Amino acid sequence: MLSAIRPAIVSTVFFTLLLGLGYPLAVTEAARALTPFQANGSLIRDKSGQIIGSALIAQGFTKPEYLHPRPSAAGKGYDATSSGGSNLGPLNPDLIKRVKTDTDALRKEDGATVIPADAVTTSGSGLDPDVSPANAHMQAARIALARGVDKAEVQAVIDQNTTGPTWGFLGQPRVNVLKVNLALDARYPVGHVPAR
Repeated sequence: MLSAIRPAIVSTVFFTLLLGLGYPLAVTEAARALTPFQANGSLIRDKSGQIIGSALIAQGFTKPEYLHPRPSAAGKGYDATSSGGSNLGPLNPDLIKRVKTDTDALRKEDGATVIPADAVTTSGSGLDPDVSPANAHMQAARIALARGVDKAEVQAVIDQNTTGPTWGFLGQPRVNVLKVNLALDARYPVGHVPAR
């Protein structure tokens, strides 16, 4: 009986080490060598090297001088430990009420008459770091006013941080909220006096 069990134990240990440890380590190291930024979480650092966020996870910017992300249903909002959507259907009264409230607030805050869908709907994860170009441009006037610059300057920053569809055909154009906000802070700090 031991002669029958021994090959099974040896095979289990061998394949556990090979496929459960060796293969994942090899793939991880290959990813780090080929795409270090992405393999390490797409972390964004400030000038001093401090991690301030990830290009892959939204943050809850609410001040008027910043580009605002999509609404979030993740935990209490933008909580990476509680990623997920609200699971509310399109006819759910709670969803209808929230979308109407958000739409009214955006009309008041940004002066928009047409509200892009992603400005009032959550993503499946609740952590989508991007907004549509239409959503970003809708917010440009508010951001420009808060920063004391022309709307065209804010729109230029948005355009410079707009990414097209992946590989040219997958998905839609998108604007990374954190990258735009960092670019705005670098170029037009709040309270600066514009040169005219």
